[in-house]
Amino acid sequence: MADDTSTAERREPRGDGRLERWLADYRPLPGVPDELIGPDGRPREHWTGFLDEFANYAADADGRFGMAARHIRDSGASYRIYGEETERSWPLDPLPLILSQAEWDQIVAGVTQRAELMEAILRDLYGEGRLVSEGALPAAVVTGSPDFLRAMRGVAPPAGRYLQIYAADLGRGPDGRWWVLEDRAQAPSGAGYALENRLVVSRAYPNLYTGLNVHRLAPFFDALRRGLAASAEREEPRICLLTPGPFSQTYFEQAHLARYLGFLLVEGDDLVARDGKVWVRTIAGLKRADVILRRVDSDFLDPLELNAASRLGVPGLLEALRSGGVTVLNMPGSGVVESRALMGFSAGLCRRLLGEELKLPNVATWWCGQPREQAHIEAELEQMAVAPAFAGYHGFLAGPRLVAELSPDEKAELRARLADRPGDFVGQEVAQLSTMPVLRDGRLEPRPFILRVFCAATPEGLRVMPGGFCRTSDGADVRAIFMGEGARTTDVWVIDDKPVERMTLIQS
Repeated sequence: MADDTSTAERREPRGDGRLERWLADYRPLPGVPDELIGPDGRPREHWTGFLDEFANYAADADGRFGMAARHIRDSGASYRIYGEETERSWPLDPLPLILSQAEWDQIVAGVTQRAELMEAILRDLYGEGRLVSEGALPAAVVTGSPDFLRAMRGVAPPAGRYLQIYAADLGRGPDGRWWVLEDRAQAPSGAGYALENRLVVSRAYPNLYTGLNVHRLAPFFDALRRGLAASAEREEPRICLLTPGPFSQTYFEQAHLARYLGFLLVEGDDLVARDGKVWVRTIAGLKRADVILRRVDSDFLDPLELNAASRLGVPGLLEALRSGGVTVLNMPGSGVVESRALMGFSAGLCRRLLGEELKLPNVATWWCGQPREQAHIEAELEQMAVAPAFAGYHGFLAGPRLVAELSPDEKAELRARLADRPGDFVGQEVAQLSTMPVLRDGRLEPRPFILRVFCAATPEGLRVMPGGFCRTSDGADVRAIFMGEGARTTDVWVIDDKPVERMTLIQS
């Protein structure tokens, strides 16, 4: 007779009853979806499987993670808050976010579709421009964005694609579905930090990491590297990662990623555009740069044609790009699809360009540049979050704000600005995040989180990193706009029910 008892029920208690105490004390926030506790009020099996094993490490968690913390310090893992002169040590939590294979498959399908949609939008905006000419997209949604580069109109990507790597910030909504909070197409950051998180956590708990069939990240990075190499003319191309320099907020990540993938880490002064090509200055003379994976925003790439005050770019870079002498990815101008104004049109654009419904909807967004949408926002203002429609807005709002929490003077100023320049703003539904367990003082506590998922163009097609860059909040406020500077980060484990491919790109 078959034993129909679940795996969770057959599992013997371990860790001196620590797992049972954790689960007994864990209290999800009322009305908020939780990753550990399912809708039925019971722990999810893939989480209990992990926690049961992790309980054996918990007694020595401080020691093991103390070693991990030393690795973070010794490796220089850090980040910088905009406007600060000093770097902060990387804030890594010991518990990873655990996702089952079935749930991950849904995320992969949605993020892949989203990457295809952004590619199709860029191809039209910098090509035929039919979305605007046929009325599917207001012209001001495109031209109002500082990330739309007129200099790139009609310039075909040398590699055939505008986006080599795309990222989406995801949160699980109140209905349990994953929602897109932000699109990242300019120069998505975080993949290098996700890699560092994995290296630290897997070293802290090697047996646990191996025994739970966690998908490896190395195959994704190998495919990303091969995709970049395939975008070049030469068979053995020289690939450079263009950084703004040591004062960049994510400089450690850029250096870490370049070292891991074997790319040259260069700044603008290290490159020179000449004869329709780009060259790297070396002690042996000029060497050709075939592919540039950029972390410099588009407007700063070429002071001759774009921002003349830029000291980060390469004079003549766009001309070399036009002539096909170098591949720059993501293509300059791709940041236009990051604008919040565009999010209000994404569902209709998906039906038009891909013939499909969005698999991952984004937060409900209304661009105030349309009379009907403006009227809706003004009527529901107290229930809305208001944010700049485009990147680089330095006026009244630097980021999303809850209107209900503005002062009377701020509300009056907001209404005046909405009446004067409504196209500068969007209204958004106040998104609430789900929570995941974090370890605080030996107890599990629920904390809201945002998951950034990466998708890369490879020789085999689009490929999604099996994991991602997860940020958790130190506070319990589940509203998405309150993640704040106090956020921490954690590794992301996608657990399969069968053995996974073991691969590493780390040189021995």
